[in-house]
Amino acid sequence: MKADPEPTPDAAAADAPGLKADPEGTPEVAPGTPSKPPRFARLTRWRAEHPRRVRFLSRTVTVLAAVLVVCTLVMPATIAGVRPASFFRLPGEAIVGAAVLLALPRKPRVVLAALSGVVLAALTVLNWLDMGFKQYLGRTFNLVLDWSLLGDAQSYLEDSLGRTATLAATAALIVLVLVLFASSAYAVVRLSDVLARHSATATRGTLIAGVVWITCSSFGVQLAGVPLAADSAALTIQSQTQRVSNTLKDEAAFQKVARVDAFGATPPGQLVPDLRGKDVIFTFIESYGRSAIEDPIMAPGVDQTLAVRNEALEKAGYHAKSGWLTSATYGGSSWLGHSTTLSGLWVSNQQRYRTVMASDHLSLTKVFKKTGAWDTVGVMPGIQKAWPEQSFFGLDKVYNAFQLGYKGPKFSWSTMPDQYALEQFQQRVHGKKHDKPVMSEVILTSSHQPWGPIPKMVGWDQLGDGSAFKGIEAAGNDPADVIADTTKSRQEYGKSIQYSVTALTEWLERYGSKDTVLVFLGDHQPIARVSGNHASRDVPISIVAKDPKVLDKIGDWNWTDGLRPAHDAPVWKMNLFRDRFLTAYGSTPHPKKG
Repeated sequence: MKADPEPTPDAAAADAPGLKADPEGTPEVAPGTPSKPPRFARLTRWRAEHPRRVRFLSRTVTVLAAVLVVCTLVMPATIAGVRPASFFRLPGEAIVGAAVLLALPRKPRVVLAALSGVVLAALTVLNWLDMGFKQYLGRTFNLVLDWSLLGDAQSYLEDSLGRTATLAATAALIVLVLVLFASSAYAVVRLSDVLARHSATATRGTLIAGVVWITCSSFGVQLAGVPLAADSAALTIQSQTQRVSNTLKDEAAFQKVARVDAFGATPPGQLVPDLRGKDVIFTFIESYGRSAIEDPIMAPGVDQTLAVRNEALEKAGYHAKSGWLTSATYGGSSWLGHSTTLSGLWVSNQQRYRTVMASDHLSLTKVFKKTGAWDTVGVMPGIQKAWPEQSFFGLDKVYNAFQLGYKGPKFSWSTMPDQYALEQFQQRVHGKKHDKPVMSEVILTSSHQPWGPIPKMVGWDQLGDGSAFKGIEAAGNDPADVIADTTKSRQEYGKSIQYSVTALTEWLERYGSKDTVLVFLGDHQPIARVSGNHASRDVPISIVAKDPKVLDKIGDWNWTDGLRPAHDAPVWKMNLFRDRFLTAYGSTPHPKKG
């Protein structure tokens, strides 16, 4: 029996209901039949005229869909892990998914495939966030707590790259995410259709792939040091679920910890009696981390600056002792480092920060206010909006970015150079006559990323309203160029620390007195791209004073003499500093238990 010949396009058109072929072979629409838009008619005709191209295009789209699904399933969790071998792995989730889709009727299969694509896209976004957070903050993204930091990141980019570039980058990112969700859903649906059309072959292939995956997983088979059997998506779901659970448990546990305060009920007269009459200054230097002192690229310049400035201070009659603190944060979120140091609590995430700020836990700065023997002031050029935390830190007055009279240019994120902020601190606070000594908290911002442009020291008498920095800012590095170059970022970071340390110690040399006590430290290490993927969280801390009795009180701490802590100097967790400082200067513990 002879098979009928395959109908030609013209014959098919003639046989189709409501259609007839014209003499030229082009289908005509019968009267009363709704017409297709011309573009669809042209597409239909093109498909009929170029079957090979259609098949090639269809197969290409299918291959691209498979590549998209596989790449998102096996994507590494860190930027350092992104290498070719990481993407030539067998994802177990794809095998399980294929088996499930093959067993379903068409409608449930399509719905499940589309939902699976959306979930896959969501996991990919979470994976990207993990990669970014590890690169910059040295930790993974917290699904419960960290969404608010995305707004801070946008503000940082706007300050560093400008509003237009930031808006363009934000729009491009939103489009990318939307395209990812749409393409992932389409890719999984398309692949499910291919499986259904070739169910017998797909079933055999799924069984073989399952056996291969189990074998590779059991025997630890690797490709270029990377396990061939992958389960990255399952691990992402597991880790995100565990993080959410841990976060909720941590919140409840930390609330109990925050209610307990070893000095919470200490009478005012028994708090820091050995510092009475002293002007005490707590200064945080942005991103001043251990890497600045020990990294081979940054350390030579920073160490030389510390040596020169230590010698200058000693000539002026000052002496210093230095050690290490392990910060509760890394690469950013400076307020976590500030609050950990001053509260005596380990404030390692945003929820803990909110809990502490809403509590009556006694901060180190509020201790001085509680005594009634000090006026308390904050100089914080990085604050550009309302700051309700002022109450927790016990500050009578806070000077923010708009209250220091600065008329010069911003230096990327930093609103003003540290030297200018310190001069204003002198004119508005430290240099004024007071009925009481002053306890001050000063936050220096010139060493904030992206470290371009960086201010330079000018004559203290030439600072004026800050206009003197216009030429320096204009001649400085473009922040985009610094951000794009890892080596340059490290070099410029080191220079920014040199500038901040120089400005602070010159201020002390110029304006300090026998009653000035300066405590200065870093809030956290710089980002991993600068400090390294395996850097510690340690930051330097120094106490500087003219009165030898001040440093004698911490003689048993075994800190290093001078501004540079030795490599083997004691390392404490940052939250331990408050109680040790209070104890060293004569405070009597009277616990308060909430």
